[in-house]
Amino acid sequence: MIPLFFKHAFRDISKNKLLNAVSAITIAFSVIITGSFILFFINTTDILNMWKKGIKIMVYLYPEVPGEMIPEIQKKISGMYGVQDVRFISKGEALYILKEQMKRQASLLENLRENPLPDAFEIRMIPSSRPWEKIESLAARIDEIPQVEEIEYGQKWLTRFSYIIKVFKLTGYAFGILFFIASVFIVANTVRLVLYTRREEIEIMRLIGASDGFIKVPFYIECVIQSAIGGIIGITILYLVFVSVLSNVEQGVTSGFINVRFFSFGIMSLILLCSMITGWLGCYLSLKHFLKTV
Repeated sequence: MIPLFFKHAFRDISKNKLLNAVSAITIAFSVIITGSFILFFINTTDILNMWKKGIKIMVYLYPEVPGEMIPEIQKKISGMYGVQDVRFISKGEALYILKEQMKRQASLLENLRENPLPDAFEIRMIPSSRPWEKIESLAARIDEIPQVEEIEYGQKWLTRFSYIIKVFKLTGYAFGILFFIASVFIVANTVRLVLYTRREEIEIMRLIGASDGFIKVPFYIECVIQSAIGGIIGITILYLVFVSVLSNVEQGVTSGFINVRFFSFGIMSLILLCSMITGWLGCYLSLKHFLKTV
């Protein structure tokens, strides 16, 4: 019985090549657009997480803070939850580090009459305290210390980057829903057209006792196959574009910072499954409406 269903499904696909091609292309296009947003979101989230792993909080003190208070402030910061270690960087050490980093521009620092840099603490956080909310919470507690003038941990950049990721995430969801509805609608109409071309055949099958299940199964198989083909085409095109873009980007941009990656096998399987569900749902809606009228 199952081979017979597949035989009917492939027969309908070969007879209605154009209609099935439109459905497959629509699903492929949906996969490309939605997949692009998912791919962007995955890699930007990796960048954000990578940055958080190496995050340091720099705490700058007021110039008039006396040296004898430094150990007390350091002890207070070390005792806060989430702090892994605290390193004091005197303004003299900070100037020396700056000169080492600016050897080629040493002339800019030669005529300094006094050290303009403040004393500072470099704080490393424990891994469990690296989420954005905990970083902000720790920074707020440190900022309450009267001798602290300024705290820097890339908060402006991180806030903007997190906002961009959220916008793309919401846009991806919106496009995903939009193209899902469009794909279901197109598949449903494709099946409806095929059903109307076979209306007499279906009526005869019913007259000789064929059940609704016997009539429906080949159509379900047909839609799942064309949706799977559309999903595979979409993933393949997306991968080729990804490889092409990555090969044209200078390797130094990503090397040593983050490994830009494509979808894992699990995610590709999930995308393919969603494509097949889309086809099945479109077919279900068409058959449900059509068989009531026959």
